[in-house]
Amino acid sequence: MPVDHRPLAIFLMGPTASGKTALACELSERFPLDLVSVDSALVYRGMDIGTAKPDPATLARHPHALVDIRDPAQPYSAADFRADAVPVMERISAQGRVPLLVGGTGLYFRALQSGLSDLPEADPATRARLGAEAAQSGWPALHARLAQVDPVAASRIDSNDTQRLQRALEVFELTGRPLSELQRGGAGAVFPWRVLKIALLPADRQRLHQRIAHRFDDMLADGFLDEVRALRARGDLDADLPAIRAVGYRQAWEHLDGRSNAAEFRDRAIFATRQLAKRQITWLRSDYGARLFEPDQAGMATRVAGAVQLFVDSPGESVPPM
Repeated sequence: MPVDHRPLAIFLMGPTASGKTALACELSERFPLDLVSVDSALVYRGMDIGTAKPDPATLARHPHALVDIRDPAQPYSAADFRADAVPVMERISAQGRVPLLVGGTGLYFRALQSGLSDLPEADPATRARLGAEAAQSGWPALHARLAQVDPVAASRIDSNDTQRLQRALEVFELTGRPLSELQRGGAGAVFPWRVLKIALLPADRQRLHQRIAHRFDDMLADGFLDEVRALRARGDLDADLPAIRAVGYRQAWEHLDGRSNAAEFRDRAIFATRQLAKRQITWLRSDYGARLFEPDQAGMATRVAGAVQLFVDSPGESVPPM
């Protein structure tokens, strides 16, 4: 039976506030790993506090590729991520090291490994009309419409996740085909790396919620609102940009528009972050190829390191005949 000689790669996945960055840095101290960020918000420059971006000292000691590569005025997509990540991974592999991709943006991981079919470009007129309909009847009504035309996508997209909901309806209206069907159409080619998938999956959801709340309070103390004020002061950013629609930033933007008081802003941002974590956990549970680890369990890092050690020491997996 032939042996799989593809170079190695590691995916370290998990919901927000599950400890991915600290674990990735620890692993890079023990193994020949180079870190690659898989995060739809960390790509943006000037968005440091609200994204929980690793601090400069951490990035100096443990460089992360694909951090601070875009201006917030420039949208960034899963296709952009794949186009950026593959050359980075190729360079790391050519140097005899292993790329460790760490983050919580499931769509980016899926696009990287499975590819994406050709999706239509954003259509401003369609988006404006969907936005107007949502303003009149509410996003839950549009979510119900999506459930009729694309139940698979609707099951994955929360009714409060307006960006993804709008995009799924936009794709259906422009193509007449469900987004979930088009996304499956990108699969088929063999991924050039042999991958170990590690997922941090908290068993105690309440403890995760507490970490999310504590982390957000730390962000506020560190000047998160001043960071958003600086973004607003530029004059070229608005609430419809993907960067500003990121969790926390959208709620801060609305607060500074006078649409919430300080307590409401905090509650809304924490709730949105909890909803994000819920979606990330749902996605991780659907990835049956991932090895699951409880981040709050004693000795977790040692067990993960053991799995990585076996992976990097393995000569290659046997490939069954086609």
